[in-house]
Amino acid sequence: MIILRITLLLFVVFATVTSQADEANYPELNDSDELSLMGALSDFGLHDMKEERWNAYVQGTYISQWQPAFPAAYSNYYNTPNSLSNKADNSFTATVTPYLSLKAWSGGEFFAAPEMISELPLSNLKGLGGSIQNFELQKTGSESATWYLARSYYKHTIALGGTSSEIKSAPLQLAGKEDSRRIVLTAGRLSVIDIFDKNIYSGDLRHQFFNMAFMANASYDFAADARGYTQGLAGEFYYDSWAFRLGRFAVPTVPNVLIMENNPFKLYGDQIELEHKHVINNHHGAIKLLAYRNRVNAGKFSDAIAAYKADPGKNATTCPAENYGSPNSLAPDICWVRKANIKMGVGINIEQGVAEDIGVFFRGMYSDGNTEVYNYMSADQSISLGTDVKGARWGREKDSAGLGYAQSWLSKDHVTYLNMGGIDAFLGDGKINYSPERVVDIYYQLHAVKSVWLTADYQHLMNPGYNSARGPVNIYGVRVHLEF
Repeated sequence: MIILRITLLLFVVFATVTSQADEANYPELNDSDELSLMGALSDFGLHDMKEERWNAYVQGTYISQWQPAFPAAYSNYYNTPNSLSNKADNSFTATVTPYLSLKAWSGGEFFAAPEMISELPLSNLKGLGGSIQNFELQKTGSESATWYLARSYYKHTIALGGTSSEIKSAPLQLAGKEDSRRIVLTAGRLSVIDIFDKNIYSGDLRHQFFNMAFMANASYDFAADARGYTQGLAGEFYYDSWAFRLGRFAVPTVPNVLIMENNPFKLYGDQIELEHKHVINNHHGAIKLLAYRNRVNAGKFSDAIAAYKADPGKNATTCPAENYGSPNSLAPDICWVRKANIKMGVGINIEQGVAEDIGVFFRGMYSDGNTEVYNYMSADQSISLGTDVKGARWGREKDSAGLGYAQSWLSKDHVTYLNMGGIDAFLGDGKINYSPERVVDIYYQLHAVKSVWLTADYQHLMNPGYNSARGPVNIYGVRVHLEF
């Protein structure tokens, strides 16, 4: 309730300012300092960078991280398998993504993005709740390179007038003109956070923070398969400084798998968002109110506890349905009580420029916390805040630096379930000395040469897995990012 009250208060304050704010274009791919196929074709007069019929881009990102040993009073209590290892460990991800865009007719555009990933997570991606240290990590990844179709969707724009502005060529964006008043319909395969919960200072994690807590609200259990993508339909209505969005998307048949429920009236994830852009002291900003409602095949923590107390034979080792593989026979298991349940949450997302090259952000979300995490991270309530600074202040325009803080909480029933030895998709030390999970993330991004950025990152994680008996954990990382 506290986050909800803050959300409503901040919305009232910010909604009193009514000027139009422009989207940041970060970074510029087609200026003289970068390499791109589109820019090269334009230089030879073979491509129109003002009114594009098509474009093609590609990105590659490699992230390497090192976790030194850290103190822990216990790990994997009663063989419960989800503790973050307190021994020194290494992790990496490598991704390659081609982006293809095509204008089919007036207002109609097709987009596709096949993707490759190779990964090695820390502790098999277990032991962290709302602050997983690398946003690229997926629940089904492996060290072997895997190709899949991440995005394939159609977008139709209906122009309604207002102020016309130029849209620059970019991945999954065709150059042209755009009315400030318009309707946008999007259908197909994509990520929900391609449309909802976006923030220019905390969201483009291939140029910004490493930690997943800064990609979206950590407790935003948005519809997604185990790779983070889904299929569905979204509608957006823009009227000058206001925008309204809603969408329905497919969810997995059971939590955290690739198989999706394709009946949009059986299981689904609904989202709704209201945005207002503004100018304060000549600096652009935006505030967004977001709510989601999932109807999913999920178990309630209280039901799992009650089922185990009524019959200890219904424990983590005996459930014949989809489970998380715990060998702890003294613990309840959520898989015994999965059925169609409702999960809801409400949040806020603020971005605000405070100087020409400095921006700040804040996100906060309250989810009900009754059911297991279905799609995203193990967090029932969350906040994140911080700043992003561009390097023009020290004579390096395409460098940037950032400092972020994030904190997440669990519901009372979730804590009770974990303290009895239960596990979910990410959490479960066997017992828990509960405390909110917190992380500080600091990065510096260096524009090394044309189309190449190098980033150093440091994260300090406190109470990993919401357990004050373990940690703190330090994680050091480097990132190489290429765009063409």
